[in-house]
Amino acid sequence: MNKLKFDQLSLSNEILQAVSDMGFEEASPIQSEAIPLLMSKNDIIGQAQTGTGKTAAFAIPLLENLDLDNKQIQALVLCPTRELVIQVTEEFRKLAKYKENVSVVAIYGGQQIERQFKALKKQPQIIVGTPGRTMDHMRRGSIKFNSVNTIVLDEADEMLDMGFREDIEIILKDIPENRQTVMFSATMPREIIDLTKKYQTNPKIINITQKKLDTPKIQQVYFDIQEKAKLEVLSRLIDLHNIKLGLVFCNTKKQVDELVESLKTRGYFAEGLHGDLNQNQRDKVMASFRNRTTEILVATDVAGRGIDVNDVEAVFNYDLPRDDEDYIHRIGRTGRAGKTGKAFTFVVGKQIYNLTRIQRANGMNILQQQVPSINDLESTKINTFISKVQTILEQGHLSNYINHAEFLMGQDYTALDVAAALIKMSVQEESKNFDQTIDFNEPAGVDKLKPKKRFNERGREFDRKKFFKKQSSEAPVKNYKSSNKKPKNANEQGFQKKTDKRVKNKRKFD
Repeated sequence: MNKLKFDQLSLSNEILQAVSDMGFEEASPIQSEAIPLLMSKNDIIGQAQTGTGKTAAFAIPLLENLDLDNKQIQALVLCPTRELVIQVTEEFRKLAKYKENVSVVAIYGGQQIERQFKALKKQPQIIVGTPGRTMDHMRRGSIKFNSVNTIVLDEADEMLDMGFREDIEIILKDIPENRQTVMFSATMPREIIDLTKKYQTNPKIINITQKKLDTPKIQQVYFDIQEKAKLEVLSRLIDLHNIKLGLVFCNTKKQVDELVESLKTRGYFAEGLHGDLNQNQRDKVMASFRNRTTEILVATDVAGRGIDVNDVEAVFNYDLPRDDEDYIHRIGRTGRAGKTGKAFTFVVGKQIYNLTRIQRANGMNILQQQVPSINDLESTKINTFISKVQTILEQGHLSNYINHAEFLMGQDYTALDVAAALIKMSVQEESKNFDQTIDFNEPAGVDKLKPKKRFNERGREFDRKKFFKKQSSEAPVKNYKSSNKKPKNANEQGFQKKTDKRVKNKRKFD
């Protein structure tokens, strides 16, 4: 599948600048095919999985085709969940960063409708909403679709699975017929096909479903970690496996530059490669990588395509690629010319679902590993140090250093003590840059795993223990008034008054 750079898609300078700020250099397959068709006002059916860049594929053409002088709703995007509505709205706002007078409003259930009324009064041109809340605003008259010229059904198959077909059809019938109708779906069940026949006009079909690709025979593992731990884990892996020529992939140019500086601070010979480098700079970086002056090369996907070095020992997916196909291109940079290779992938939070999709689509088995401990690193460093010492002993020519060794021996130290001290000194010196304060056992999404607080109808926090304790104290008690017995003392008299009052109040409610 051919990919285009964004500056090849006839986009405005405002959109190109926003795309650059977001760190994108190259359009994904769905973007490369969908953007030109949508800007030409074609109806399309896009079959692509989550994580392939669908949002920008329809958001960019919508923003480019907006009439900025028209303050009425011109486009409607329907999404199955509030989370996706928020995500799509945020993407619109990032892409519209340099476009003036563009307003995008999100409407979904769970948010106060009065807040949405206020937002709608500001005359947005684009609405992103769930079918249910969109229907609610239609009934109230707070949304009118008279000027809508484009409707997008995002994750259409999921909306149908959730039972929104009737709502979707009511909304479609309320929008002018001379509109552009766009559908994106991961699958194409019969219901989707029925909708396309009924509500689209000569739709163009784009199919970007993943095909199984040939994967190199290399060791592939992943680490489920927190974002802040990535640099530490990368450093430990480089040292544990004694990587002399490694390739690290990041998703943005900014991330490349920041990571290179961090690696240099830790003492690694690292350089960056991305689209902002001119040809001379690129050639210089690649030359230093090939002659091993640079140990670690950090690159974006676009720049990484031109890397053809047979001796790359390991590839690190510092960021999980946005396009599943890029994963195969990345790891294919190692294990060449019959040599073995390693691929390490860092996964944060919900990205584990994207990695699972990559494995399923390409028939791969990527194993999870634990982050190497400081003890693991010390063992590796000791073995490396001993290997170096053995090499020096075999080479000989040690007479200039024997006098110094004899001096230490004369200080009541044994040869064993001296050798152990030298090993310890070497290992501790090399390990001082590692951060031992990070808890790698803490889940990446630890904040999301905390139990949610419950509230009563007055908005106060609900304490289950206190509630049941109170209920037990208010259990039915013996009514002294109903018996012939009289209270024996003042305590019983007070208790009887409280009981009578409770019974009286209960009758009022009854």
